[in-house]
Amino acid sequence: MGNPAGLLRLIRPVNCLMMGFAVLVGAALATKGISTIPWQGSLYGFITGFMLTAASMAINDYYDRDIDAVNEPNRPIPSRAIKPQEALAFACALTAIGLIVAFLTSPFCFITAIIAWTVFVAYTTAGKRSGLPGNFLVSICVAIPLVYGSIVATSTVQLNVSLFAMIAFLSNTGREITKGIVDVKGDQSRHVKTLAVRLGEKKAAATAVAFYLLAVLFTPLPWFLNLVSIWFIPLVAFTDLGLVASSILLLRDYSRDNARKIKNMVLFWLAVGLLAFIAGAVG
Repeated sequence: MGNPAGLLRLIRPVNCLMMGFAVLVGAALATKGISTIPWQGSLYGFITGFMLTAASMAINDYYDRDIDAVNEPNRPIPSRAIKPQEALAFACALTAIGLIVAFLTSPFCFITAIIAWTVFVAYTTAGKRSGLPGNFLVSICVAIPLVYGSIVATSTVQLNVSLFAMIAFLSNTGREITKGIVDVKGDQSRHVKTLAVRLGEKKAAATAVAFYLLAVLFTPLPWFLNLVSIWFIPLVAFTDLGLVASSILLLRDYSRDNARKIKNMVLFWLAVGLLAFIAGAVG
């Protein structure tokens, strides 16, 4: 089935590792410490997150093979390193492994994995061209590994994990809308209905900022609800200042080049926010 190098490039292993790591983070947040994580279940969770993400990447390339032939001709399918049928068969095998491991973890994990897989496929096959609904689907994909990690570790979704998942969802939705400003010309040619295409860059920027600021409004809740330690405060304050500054910069200049800078900055603020929750949980 294909060549190993092509299959490896097909799944984008860095993305898969990030999703698997997010499951471990969710478990650490839920148990409020690294030493208390159930490591066998967490390992299973990592494998499930990795495999289902890998499968979704393969399906993404299968459905985008005609677009990639123009925009990304070096991707495995258009470069003929992998045949389309091989990519689809590989995705099915990865899906089976991910769901089997989820089933071995717990029935609740199995159900959650099926829901996550459905969201992945919905975005890959149809959602990415739908604009804002597609943005929401991407953000669910970003947040759900954290929730899955909490379920792996405690069989429930802990409140601190729910809050961080909500903040990640809001911030990433703003980032996806900002990315739409960057890609507006290409999206117009492919009939992708992003907010930037439908409403223009200025209104898209204002909507993205609304999501960034909503995320900021949620960040004090973990402290007020006594869910985190004092170590949470400096890092989350830094994150909030970064998101507010990025919002101001985007409103002042919603050009393609500046939007690209903002989306990269927001990714950094999301990483700092993740560190804030980890520090607050284990500190």
